[in-house]
Amino acid sequence: MWRGQYLVGLAPLYLETGPLGRRLLPLGIGLSDAFDVLLAPEAAEEAGRVLVQAAAGLDGWEGWELEELPEDAAALTLPVPPGCTDAVVEQSASPVLGLSGSGPDALAVLPARKHRKLRMAQNRVGRRGGVVSEPEPGGIDRFLDELVRLHGARWNGRGQDGVLADEAVRRFHAAALPALAAAGLARLFTLSIEGAVVGAYYGVLHRERACAYLGGFDPDFAFESPGTVLIGHAVADAAARGARVFDFLRGQEGYKYEWGAQDRWSRRRTFRRAARG
Repeated sequence: MWRGQYLVGLAPLYLETGPLGRRLLPLGIGLSDAFDVLLAPEAAEEAGRVLVQAAAGLDGWEGWELEELPEDAAALTLPVPPGCTDAVVEQSASPVLGLSGSGPDALAVLPARKHRKLRMAQNRVGRRGGVVSEPEPGGIDRFLDELVRLHGARWNGRGQDGVLADEAVRRFHAAALPALAAAGLARLFTLSIEGAVVGAYYGVLHRERACAYLGGFDPDFAFESPGTVLIGHAVADAAARGARVFDFLRGQEGYKYEWGAQDRWSRRRTFRRAARG
């Protein structure tokens, strides 16, 4: 929806025909952890109504599924399209860690056992001259190359490919990551030991929320726990920059709870057209 020259509403959707019928679904489903429609605050009610009317005017869909909605999603406020039922259910858990304080107090929120393991890993890395660093100006491409290598090494050790094995996904990040970094949203760290990059962390920070998106490490350096060192660094960095939430994103992997994270559930909202005839 446009108001003059200003975009005030956006709903990026596609139509899928499959075993579950003909459904409107959000672009990026499967790879992304959270979705929403985008509504300008000053026009949210009107823009939401117009977007729903536009979707309702499309022929051929039986259901419109708004997937992986955060608890404050604008999509949860949309009016119900005419002739549709409306259902909202919990969908996926995203473990999140609440943050408070900065500096020496930034990691005080961690469980005592994890705090000890982090200090042990930091000491092991320190004894080998390990250094955590950010990409230098113009170094985003090199960072991404290292991330692809290390992410693949981590998942290949488990007999899986990992998300970056897909060439289309790699092309997307090669295009998007420089802009994210230029906007100050990307938080990128590498861990080097004896001159070799052995771990990489790719996160996003916006306002009071930090998100741990993707990482990788060299299995030959598992004793030094590069993943633990990098996440600990990212948590401290997020707190120092004013974040109040460190989001481990979708999935209930055990390591997330070791950091003290608690589940926050996304929601699925489904509009379904009544059968005709």
